[in-house]
Amino acid sequence: MAKKKRYLTAMMADGYVKTIGPTASPFTHYWRIVAHLEDGRTEVFWGHAKSLKEATGKKAATADAARQRGWRRYDFEVVELVETSEPPSD
Repeated sequence: MAKKKRYLTAMMADGYVKTIGPTASPFTHYWRIVAHLEDGRTEVFWGHAKSLKEATGKKAATADAARQRGWRRYDFEVVELVETSEPPSD
């Protein structure tokens, strides 16, 4: 039997909304890194994880990446995904 397709939505503290789906994957959390570069620009990296532990585990790797790439600073955020059966309306 096929898994039920659903939409997953992350709402970040700054108001950014990311929707994933339709998917049958068991994702529970969304993570985002906003890297602030030396020249004043920013780069954004994101992903989703199957647990809070998996998502927060990215933070240690982020600190290493910041040192290697010379980021001035970075913001690391994790939020729980909210499941819906219908796509969000724009």
